[in-house]
Amino acid sequence: MILHQNILGVDVAKDWIDICDLASGQIRRIDTRPRTLLAFATGLPQTTLVVFEASGGYERPLMAALEAKGVPYARVNPRQAREFARATGCLAKTDKVDARILAKMGRALELAPTPPVDPARRRLAELVARRADLVAAISAETNRLGQAADRFVRADIKACIAMLKRRKLALEKEIAAHTRSHEDLQHLDRRLQTAPGVGPAIASVLIACMPELGHTDRRGAASLGGLAPQVCDSGLSKGKRRVWGGRGDVRRALYLAAFIASRCDPELKAFRKRLEAAGKPFKVAIIAVARKLLTILNAMLRDGHDYQSKTTA
Repeated sequence: MILHQNILGVDVAKDWIDICDLASGQIRRIDTRPRTLLAFATGLPQTTLVVFEASGGYERPLMAALEAKGVPYARVNPRQAREFARATGCLAKTDKVDARILAKMGRALELAPTPPVDPARRRLAELVARRADLVAAISAETNRLGQAADRFVRADIKACIAMLKRRKLALEKEIAAHTRSHEDLQHLDRRLQTAPGVGPAIASVLIACMPELGHTDRRGAASLGGLAPQVCDSGLSKGKRRVWGGRGDVRRALYLAAFIASRCDPELKAFRKRLEAAGKPFKVAIIAVARKLLTILNAMLRDGHDYQSKTTA
């Protein structure tokens, strides 16, 4: 176990990063050119922990520089960082303030380093994210088509939809080719697709966005997947349990997989029927099926076996 002697909080922007050294209290700013970030990482001892937020991809060059030099880092959820700031009484929000808060958060919570991302999974994640963008764009254009009355506008929207669908097909072919070119990804993809409701698109999302699958317990998997019901009780009041947090793309993929699986797999179909018979609303039942399916997938990868239904048709 490495004891981190110093914590650096880093607020990431597009063109620069602000760095707060918790030991000295100094804050400095550097640009985000690769050579500058690499020089920054080179000067850090491996006992330093660098804490920064997930910033929509702007943090990737910093991650690459730190990984190249073997410097550990913790990438935290922006919501958690903001709530930590409020808990300490800090309501202001500037780049320098955020860097200082991240440094304090790293020390107070004793954050564990984030495992480095495998390059093959990183590229898969980028491809999967791009496919999601195209799916969203197709949905948006389809909705616009339903509202358009002008003939030219409708023709233009249809042409746009056709183009987006071609790009989506090209992305899916590239995702499949990338998966086939890496034996470990291909193995995971084949195993996940033995489960009901899990096709190529959903399998690629799980592989890319949830590398912890198979390496955590069922509660950890449910929390990461955004499927863990959160308690909301106070005194004698019993609030309604809701699922929130976690990784939205994983939750959406598993919701779709659960909907399909609960119609075709005997075990999951019976589970859903029991929930609905007990008066559970449709979405609550599907979320429960998704959580059960995620538990099954986690056990499959952990124990190294394909899907085996306990119920026969």
